[in-house]
This record gives sequence, C-alpha cells and structure tokens, in this order.
Amino acid sequence: MNRIKEVLDAKGLTQIWLAKKLGKSYNMVNSYAKNRRQPSIEILFRIAEILNVEARELLTKRKNR
Repeated sequence: MNRIKEVLDAKGLTQIWLAKKLGKSYNMVNSYAKNRRQPSIEILFRIAEILNVEARELLTKRKNR
C-alpha cells in the first residue's frame, strides 16, 4: 500500500500534474493513488523525487495479520 494520494493532497497537487511530470497516463497514476496497482521501485523513487519527499514517506507500514 502506498500514500501517494495523501502526499499529493497534503501538497495541494493533482494526479494530473504528477502524471505529466512522470510521463505516465492519468489512469496509471490514478491506479497508483487508489492502490489498485503499485508502482515499481524505480517509479516510486521517481515519484518521491518529484514530490520532494523520502520514498519511505510514500509507503504505509504493513499491518499485522
């Protein structure tokens, strides 16, 4: 699970803006933001760089089952 949507919201940025910066479609970024699909490690680090945050800030801790 990731926190991409939360970080975008906190920074006042849109998924459309991020999609343009990444060179990805809005649908792909929306899939990341809604946790329907997880970005590769490379894309996660690229998103972190674009958003000026540490990559770990985009991840949630796994809950114990």
